[in-house]
Amino acid sequence: MGLNEKPVSTLHEKSSFDLADFDVPTGREEAWRFTPLSRLKGLHNGKAEPAGHVRVDVDAAPEVTVETVGRDDARLGTSFVPSDRVSAQAWNSFEKATVITVPREAVTSRPTVLTLTGEQAGGAAYGHIVVKVEPLAEAVLVLDHKGSAVYADNIEFVVGEGASLKVVSLQDWDDDAVHVSAHHAQLAKDAVFRSFVVTLGGDLVRLSPSVSYTAPGGDADMTGVYFVDAGQHLEHRLLVDHSQPNCKSNVDYRGALQGQDAHAVWIGDVIIRVEAEGTDTYELNRNLILTDGARADSVPNLEILTGEVAGAGHASASGRLDDEHIFYLQARGIPHDEARRLVVRGFLGQLVEKIEVAEIRERVLNALEAELSR
Repeated sequence: MGLNEKPVSTLHEKSSFDLADFDVPTGREEAWRFTPLSRLKGLHNGKAEPAGHVRVDVDAAPEVTVETVGRDDARLGTSFVPSDRVSAQAWNSFEKATVITVPREAVTSRPTVLTLTGEQAGGAAYGHIVVKVEPLAEAVLVLDHKGSAVYADNIEFVVGEGASLKVVSLQDWDDDAVHVSAHHAQLAKDAVFRSFVVTLGGDLVRLSPSVSYTAPGGDADMTGVYFVDAGQHLEHRLLVDHSQPNCKSNVDYRGALQGQDAHAVWIGDVIIRVEAEGTDTYELNRNLILTDGARADSVPNLEILTGEVAGAGHASASGRLDDEHIFYLQARGIPHDEARRLVVRGFLGQLVEKIEVAEIRERVLNALEAELSR
């Protein structure tokens, strides 16, 4: 498969399965200017030794089939084409893929949990996952990343006609981990996709969730929460590509940052193409900066190429913890540190409450408490 150039939207015009079609990033490119390339451990330039290992364990709902397949399986790579060099490197480097299928009209009785455990960060590891939800089926999926790794992967979510998929992706890596991942959701007619991303651990995490539509009526909701500590780089780059009429998308990502050189990056790209009349889309990113020395970059991009939209908007705000809020709580006898915790908990907790898997929701709330009491 060769190069495939889209004339619209210069940020996403290049996509290819061929690694040679992507130059090694220098950091001057728009797609890489926020990412500290020296900390990618060679994932971006081919110098990473493929000596690492990430173990994939699947605890599947009984209605679901799980297969481990080779690179030649025809179901791989049907819903996306890599759009950056690390994604193409992962596509060309993985050995085995995991394919999860939810059969037609099945409603899963419990979440399917994939635990990805990094067993060493000495060398790189590559992965590929396909989640295929057949028409009118409903499923909940948890991706739980932990341990120590240098890991690049692609995940395909293929949501069939009238089907529903809810995904929680938790990046709870050890402090030395590097993770670069692309999540690709493809929505058929009247499909519903709910994504919840929680990024807490790792030295450098760069996650690129994207949504595309193959027919009208698709509905995507993408929510994210991240907490960035001293020295961490946590980057989320979203793309919603509206190319079909009467589809919806909603994006709400929120983060808190504390400590020297804590760095959050959020890029939100929404394209509404000429044929996508009746699109309803909104995207929001908010960052709460808790200490000096932390930095949040937030760039929403909305490109509208049709005059007939139902709604389109974006907002981005990054600011310090509001002294008035703290003062208000202190005036009611709440100590400063506890007041700070309450404000941050309220800010992020609004979104965390949307996680429907109770044990994951509790784990995230507990992890945020631990971050706040550092």
